[in-house]
Amino acid sequence: MDIKQLQYFAEVAKQKSFTRAAEVLHVSQPSISKMLKSLETELDVILLDRTERKIELTDAGQLVFEYAQRVLQIMGDLTASIEELRQVERGFVKLGLLPTVGAFLLPAAIAGFKKRYPHIELEMREYSARPLEVQVEQGHIDIGLTVLPVDEGRFEAIPLRSEEMVAIVHQEHWLYGRESVDLKELEDESFVLFTEEYAMHDVVRQACLRAGFEPKVAYMSSLWDFVGEMVAAQMGISLVPRSVAERLNKGRLHVVALSWPPIDWTYALICRRDRYLSHAARAFIGFVREHAYV
Repeated sequence: MDIKQLQYFAEVAKQKSFTRAAEVLHVSQPSISKMLKSLETELDVILLDRTERKIELTDAGQLVFEYAQRVLQIMGDLTASIEELRQVERGFVKLGLLPTVGAFLLPAAIAGFKKRYPHIELEMREYSARPLEVQVEQGHIDIGLTVLPVDEGRFEAIPLRSEEMVAIVHQEHWLYGRESVDLKELEDESFVLFTEEYAMHDVVRQACLRAGFEPKVAYMSSLWDFVGEMVAAQMGISLVPRSVAERLNKGRLHVVALSWPPIDWTYALICRRDRYLSHAARAFIGFVREHAYV
């Protein structure tokens, strides 16, 4: 048995046609027929049911097809890996970012990476946390910049840096001027939260539940600036990472540290655990980990 036998068989199985498979593979139909016949003889099974107009896989054919796909994927990964070893300076990386997070965490690292690897192209798109994980899992993007925790059974996570969560309040709030507050003290407050598809929503809600209360949600938004404006307009308070708080309207907002419990907000790069990662993508991870880690 050789790779070409599996390749020919897999294409016929996908196309359900010798003619279309021959066109895709750029070989003659008799060549495919001969190759599949030799594979059936070698395995001593019938792989294709040719009694109908449309070719169908037998039970043995379905089993061989599943294994053939795995073998061909491994061989494809090996070929790509060897080629990239020859041209490690070139490549293409699809990167997914959480809104705002990438804006303050990555620009300097990306600039340095492009200087070091000028021929590696980066494509960057923004997603909220849950859609970003879906994009990584489905292989539409290579790497995602998100926040922990993630399902480590599905993703490999490379932590970059952590920062504390803080409360932001308006100028006339009773916390104005305070340096710190226990989360339990905020039980009767109205909260301006991020919408459910954002990791921030779950982080804040779970922290409040651990402190013994369900947060009273006044408003929800998907925009950082709008959350800050709502707090400044006395529509409630919010919990955000300190770096975000410092970017919001400083003149109308006050930042208060959380004395207990501390809530960590850890940024990480993620990639699918069982998926081949190109040398270009690995080079990007290594570079960002070195230059964005604090």
